[in-house]
Formats: sequence, C-alpha cells, structure tokens
Amino acid sequence: MLKGDQPLESFEHTFSEQDTPFFYQRFGKRIFDVLASSLLLVLLFPAIICLTIILFIFTGSPVFYKQTRAGLHNRSFIIWKFRTMHTEDIESSSHQYEWKDEVPQNFSFTTPPTLIITKPGKFYRKYSLDEIPQLWNVLKGEMSLIGPRPEIIEITNHYSPSQKKRLLVKPGITGYAQVNGRSAITHGEKVKHDLYYVKHCSLLLDLKIIIRTIFIVITGKGAC
Repeated sequence: MLKGDQPLESFEHTFSEQDTPFFYQRFGKRIFDVLASSLLLVLLFPAIICLTIILFIFTGSPVFYKQTRAGLHNRSFIIWKFRTMHTEDIESSSHQYEWKDEVPQNFSFTTPPTLIITKPGKFYRKYSLDEIPQLWNVLKGEMSLIGPRPEIIEITNHYSPSQKKRLLVKPGITGYAQVNGRSAITHGEKVKHDLYYVKHCSLLLDLKIIIRTIFIVITGKGAC
C-alpha cells in the first residue's frame, strides 16, 4: 500500500486542531468550492469541449491525464488534467527519490528530460488550461479552488513533520505559493508559502489569491 494511503491517525503527532482555522476551513470553504466549481464547469463547458477537440486533433487520445497525488492528510486521490505530454513518454516515466529526513529545501521539481511536451501542451501549460479538469476534483471534494498544489506521493513520502503541515488543508488548483513564484521557486520557498496559507486561511486571503491568479494566468508568468 502506498504511504500516501496511511490513515489520518498515523499523522496525529504532526497535525493538531489548533493549526487549522475552524469555521471557514470546515464549512465556508467547502460551500464556496461547490458553488464556484459548479458555476465554472457550466461557464467553461464550451471551452472544455474546444480544448478537448484541439488536443484530440493534434495529439490523439487519451485527451485527459490522470495521476495519483497526495491530498488532505496525505490521503491519495486521482487528479485530472488535460494531457500535455506524448503518451509513450508518460507511460515510461517514473519518479524515484532517496531523501532520508525531508525533501531538500533547494529541491525544484522539473519535468524529466525524457518527457516531451506537445505543442498544444506548451500553450495549455503556459496559461494553466491543463488544470481546468481539476474543477471536477474540487466538486468531488478531493481538492479546493485554493490551497497548496498537490504533490506526487513519491515526494510527500519524504516529508518531514514540518513539511507535512502543508497537508492540513485540501490541495488547490491554485494557492499562495503559486501567486508568489509559481514554478520558479524552490521546494523550501513553496512550503514556507503553503504553511503561511495553512495558518492564515480565510475568505479574504482566498479572494486575494484568486485575483492574483487571474493576472498570472493571463500573463503566463512563472509557467513551467
């Protein structure tokens, strides 16, 4: 069994109730996610159809890419994205890390050189169009609109107790780290921003992140 499937009880020494906001995090945030994701899925449905057709014409099938990620309290779930890489490259790719105590602070996740991004994929990634299918993850309750970006299990398995605190909230389509550097920051900087979000999570902060995200997506700043 993947370490990411460990029950919440195994993280009791790391997670504490006092670390999480109560009312908004437990109730208001979910209500906001359901309403916003439902509305966005309806409004963006024509765009989703167009993006799907474009990918199918230029890169074939499958159009969607699924991957296991770490969610709330390190519980694994399947994330959905538009496929931006060649199918054969995805099938042969793997991530192996041998860190002992924690994920190094200076670690920066980069696409393995064996993976080739398709031409439409480069455009989708630059403007975060590949992330749109994650609205379905939000509606299902596996993700939130705002939160730390979900890591792959192979990375969260090496988290230190401090790094695991970023798993106190649901992962998001965008987050505080994404509006403070996106893919251009190190893992240590990302965790620092994510822990700030965990501690200060609020409706006002979420709205600020959404506004900044819109600007970043439009400019394509910091995309990998």
